[in-house]
Amino acid sequence: MTLAGMLAYDREALICDLAETYHILDYKSVPVEVLSILAAGLRDDSRIKVKMSGSKISLDRLLMARMVDSLALLVWSKTEDAQKGRNKPKMITELLTAEPKEEAVKTYSTPEEFESAWKMITGG
Repeated sequence: MTLAGMLAYDREALICDLAETYHILDYKSVPVEVLSILAAGLRDDSRIKVKMSGSKISLDRLLMARMVDSLALLVWSKTEDAQKGRNKPKMITELLTAEPKEEAVKTYSTPEEFESAWKMITGG
C-alpha cells in the first residue's frame, strides 16, 4: 500500500485519516518521504485501510457485532419463541455487512427547477 495508491484510491479518506491521526490538515506541506511513512503507519482500522481492504467495517466492530449476535441467540434459544421457531433476533452482523440499498437521487438542471421542487416539498 503506497501513498500514491492511497491517494488514487480515496484521497478524501486519506486526508481525513491524516488529519485525525497526525493533525495534518495540509498534506501537501509535508515532505513526501515523511507523508509516505505516516500513511503506511496508519492503523488497520483507518478509513483508507478499511476501504482498500474491501471491508465495510473494521474487524473490531465486526467482532463486537458477532459477540452481540451470539449473546442474543443464546438468550433467545432459552425462550418459548425459540422452541416454536419464531421471533429470532435480527443479526447485527448481517445489517452491518449487507449491501446498502441505493436511493434515487434527484438532480436539477437549473436553480429554477430546484426552487420549484423545494416549494412542492416544503409546501411553500
